[in-house]
Amino acid sequence: MANEEDDPVIQEIDVYLAKSLAEKLYLFQYPVRPASMTYDDIPHLSAKIKPKQQKVELEMAIDTLNPNYCRSKGEQIALNVDGACADETSTYSSKLMDKQTFCSSQTTSNTSRYAAALYRQGELHLTPLHGILQLRPSFSYLDKADAKHREREAANEGDSSQDEAEDDVKQITVRFSRPESEQARQRRVQSYEFLQKKHAEEAWVHLHYYGLKDSRSEHERQYLLCPGSSGVENTELVKSPSEYLLMLMPPSQEEEKDKPVAPSNVLSMAQLRTLPLADQIKILMKNVKVMPFANLMSLLGPSIDSVAVLRGIQKVAMLVQGNWVVKSDILYPKDSSSPHSGVPAEVLCRGRDFVMWKFTQSRWVVRKEVATVTKLCAEDVKDFLEHMAVVRINKGWEFILPYDGEFIKKHPDVVQRQHMLWTGIQAKLEKVYNLVKETMPKKPDAQSGPAGLVSGDQRIQVAKTKAQQNHALLERELQRRKEQLRAPAVPPGVRIKEEPVSEEGEDDDDEEEPMDTSPSGGLHSRLANGLPPGRAVGTDSFNGHPPPGCASAPVARELRAFVEATFQRQFVLTLSELKRLFNLHLASLPPGHTLFSGISDRMLQDTVLAAGCKQILVPFPPQTAASPDEQKVFALWESGDMSDQHRQVLLEIFSKNYRVRRNMIQSRLTQECGEDLSKQEVDKVLKDCCVSYGGMWYLKGTVQS
Repeated sequence: MANEEDDPVIQEIDVYLAKSLAEKLYLFQYPVRPASMTYDDIPHLSAKIKPKQQKVELEMAIDTLNPNYCRSKGEQIALNVDGACADETSTYSSKLMDKQTFCSSQTTSNTSRYAAALYRQGELHLTPLHGILQLRPSFSYLDKADAKHREREAANEGDSSQDEAEDDVKQITVRFSRPESEQARQRRVQSYEFLQKKHAEEAWVHLHYYGLKDSRSEHERQYLLCPGSSGVENTELVKSPSEYLLMLMPPSQEEEKDKPVAPSNVLSMAQLRTLPLADQIKILMKNVKVMPFANLMSLLGPSIDSVAVLRGIQKVAMLVQGNWVVKSDILYPKDSSSPHSGVPAEVLCRGRDFVMWKFTQSRWVVRKEVATVTKLCAEDVKDFLEHMAVVRINKGWEFILPYDGEFIKKHPDVVQRQHMLWTGIQAKLEKVYNLVKETMPKKPDAQSGPAGLVSGDQRIQVAKTKAQQNHALLERELQRRKEQLRAPAVPPGVRIKEEPVSEEGEDDDDEEEPMDTSPSGGLHSRLANGLPPGRAVGTDSFNGHPPPGCASAPVARELRAFVEATFQRQFVLTLSELKRLFNLHLASLPPGHTLFSGISDRMLQDTVLAAGCKQILVPFPPQTAASPDEQKVFALWESGDMSDQHRQVLLEIFSKNYRVRRNMIQSRLTQECGEDLSKQEVDKVLKDCCVSYGGMWYLKGTVQS
């Protein structure tokens, strides 16, 4: 009360809201002109506006009689802009720069907080502003002068070469545009060129300018007063103060529309903090991929509870070496697919989970090993690794962040829970990829610490030692199993003298060469088409499938169906390409499928020959760089359609020639199939079986890129 008595109210002023000019009132600012030098007394020649864009242009006269005006310079500018001949389209009809143009720009898109006030007879009348514009001199006449100069130069060059141009005949290429996708349309709509074109389409509205002291201006200024402001028509204000302020200064409805359109994957921190905490964590992890917990807390702000963040981060990320890595199903949602190979999201999630699990075992991962196990294309595997690792020359891929031991010590309960989750994921990966537990690396206790750095030579030496040990174990186990199979039934109490068994008998077994699915076929290749070598313990097959004649009927049927469907689409395939397609097919199959029992090269080739295909012995040149698998070419011989005869003739040609010209193929087909062979039929058989390179035709897969 004492403060109120020291500061008494001297005067009360009634405030009125005038809305007569609310949608038409603009505030003009001239930032390059001092406030003392107004344009009120300068003649305004014309005015025009684009209402939707709130863009205004004013033309004002220049005092050419002023002693500060350079007349020669004004004449030179007019000559450059309009040329020597003046007409109706001339910018300066007096052949003298006697006017200048002012062009506006918006200072703010939200004018809801601004109003023009008029104080009269103890009353304050407020009118909301529709726009605040800054007007600056426009130099578009210089662009017009440059355009005139280029036109004159082009005209001079055209006169000198007019005779030659009449004889020139130019070839016109007709192109048809492809249908525009939704993403391409959105990018086009957001482009600068499209926005400029959209702005240019709005027509100018020409206005009449009235001076400050004109009677029409005085009449318009009366609309700044609120009509009926006398006390007779005033009613009691029944609104609350907050409602009254909201009515006085309503929020802008166009504020959201006027914001610049940002890419879909860009979100400002101000916008991010308006979302729920769970959404904030999900968006941050989806964009960053890998993050320490301390960094996440700093991004979310100091007021956020760490317990709530820990609860939310475990829903969208997994703990790897003390850091959080976004879950695979967040990056690859259901019903999505790989942009590189078209593999479904479920297969991609399994492959990425395998990479994350490998990083829980070691700081280093070898890409070839990941590709061999997951049977995904190199681009997909590279995407997985780039999310969470960096490549080191001659070493492999190293986890991108250092080991966060501080988080491990501070949150043992979270670490234990994550350890249980990884144990479940490991069991699932063992089942899907048929990984053998004996050959799996031992998991550290609750991510106890970072692994030491190992050089590439050391890794190779360790792999060689392990391979030799595994080979010795397999040899002993195989010998034991053979002895059990060869031992006859012996009555009780009868002893049989044991003789040493020669190892020469092992050479008589029909050992099949396993399918090499890795690029190098080296020590890192643990699997043969989805089955690790260790799974063969106890059988006579080292390549992961039963001996000949013992293959199960479901496996044979599934393999036969895959081969027939593949050759109905491709017609000609090398063994290398067929194996690649088969591995992609395996990667798309659900866990536990019959084809995961292991398929060797020989079984695959026998199935191809039994499915109506033949091996084409293409005579490769002696200096060819093709691998043995690339030199084994198989083709569909009989499919039951009308093209069988044409295809068989073509394949016979390539059994004697590595490359052939089209006219030779045309004449041979005509000779064998008759004169009524159409060009479309020849094109079809060539398209099905061959590729063209350098004017010659090759069977598919035989030409080296």
